[in-house]
Amino acid sequence: MEYGLIGEKLGHSFSKVIHEQLVSDYTYQLKEIAKEDIDAFMKAKDFKAINVTIPYKQTVIPYLDEIDESAKRIGAVNTIVNRDGKLIGYNTDYLGFAYTLRKHNISLQGKKVLIIGNGGASKAIQEVVRQANAKQVLIVDIIASKETTTLDEIYKKHRNCEIIIQTTPVGMSPQVDASPIDLDGFDKLEACVDVIYNPLRTSFLLEAKKHNIPCVNGLEMLVAQAKYAVEYFKDITIDDVHIESIYQELLLEQSNLVFIGMPSSGKTTIANEVCTQLKREVIDIDAQIVERIQMPIAKYFELHGEAAFREIETQVTKELANSHHVVISCGGGIVKNYENIKNLQHNGFLIYIDRNIEQLLSDPSRPLSSSKEAIQQLYDTRAPLYENYSDATITNHDTLVDAVDQAIATYTNQITIINM
Repeated sequence: MEYGLIGEKLGHSFSKVIHEQLVSDYTYQLKEIAKEDIDAFMKAKDFKAINVTIPYKQTVIPYLDEIDESAKRIGAVNTIVNRDGKLIGYNTDYLGFAYTLRKHNISLQGKKVLIIGNGGASKAIQEVVRQANAKQVLIVDIIASKETTTLDEIYKKHRNCEIIIQTTPVGMSPQVDASPIDLDGFDKLEACVDVIYNPLRTSFLLEAKKHNIPCVNGLEMLVAQAKYAVEYFKDITIDDVHIESIYQELLLEQSNLVFIGMPSSGKTTIANEVCTQLKREVIDIDAQIVERIQMPIAKYFELHGEAAFREIETQVTKELANSHHVVISCGGGIVKNYENIKNLQHNGFLIYIDRNIEQLLSDPSRPLSSSKEAIQQLYDTRAPLYENYSDATITNHDTLVDAVDQAIATYTNQITIINM
């Protein structure tokens, strides 16, 4: 192996894709190494340059001939360059996180900063925070020490934090419902950052979004640290513009396009056409429910009531929470339960399809929109919810072609909304 990533488990790593887009004529390998084999691997020095991930960021340090000053202070190395048999260690997580803060105009100077977690990722972030001259830095760990505190202490004394940085695996796929902290009462918050990037929006970030707090995931940090690693690997300079282009490409690749809106607004028709053009699978939530209940939705309403139907709807959205790269068409009432929206927002870019009320059709087979009066009442109730929960709005007042073009352009041009 000339260049690559070593770690114990690398199944879902994006590193190969990112690295090979940063420079041409470059092969980047993923190499899983068992704990009992790491000693022999490091002593052999059979590589030009490598990245290091969990659980070896500290394990590799004794094998190094030199360590960069910032990596020394952090106490962890994620980049090693072999220069004529001499191993030199760096930490590009530090550089990647600093880039993310700059990119999103998050200033830590003079701020009260809370860092959740005290592991390897946290150590690099702590160094960035120290260098940024934060007023106060609180580090939450499971057990309090001289350097750390507990979540209970934070709730009791420190709800006036201005920045929260989440560095633990809590909320990572597939356990997307978990969140490391309850943000109620944190009235001074200016920004929340989560180093997790799968899902794209963790429950922690979705709670921040609900409180209208700017939030950022870890995907940009991942791409940025890779860019800095390649600069060390190849002794070259790469323009930061490449970080943004690869980051946007990954956002599109990992995200779902989700359509919400009134009954007969065109969600299913538009979704089917969009999925053809984007070459993605389409998932129709109502169709999935019908397959599950084995009867028309109107009949199910009649026999079991709306509440029972909504429970099944929520089960389906929960199953979709960990999906990627699909187009999803939702039933009109999906917005009645915030849990549905949260499930869809984890990896979804939500587009509200707005249609003139005169164009919305009454349909006796639709239990809640069987007449024009019912449609008007439904629209008045739900339109504010669609607007509130969507990332963007398109109109379906004219042709199908126009609506589909709007949807694709909005998704591809505004995807970064998912991370701010």
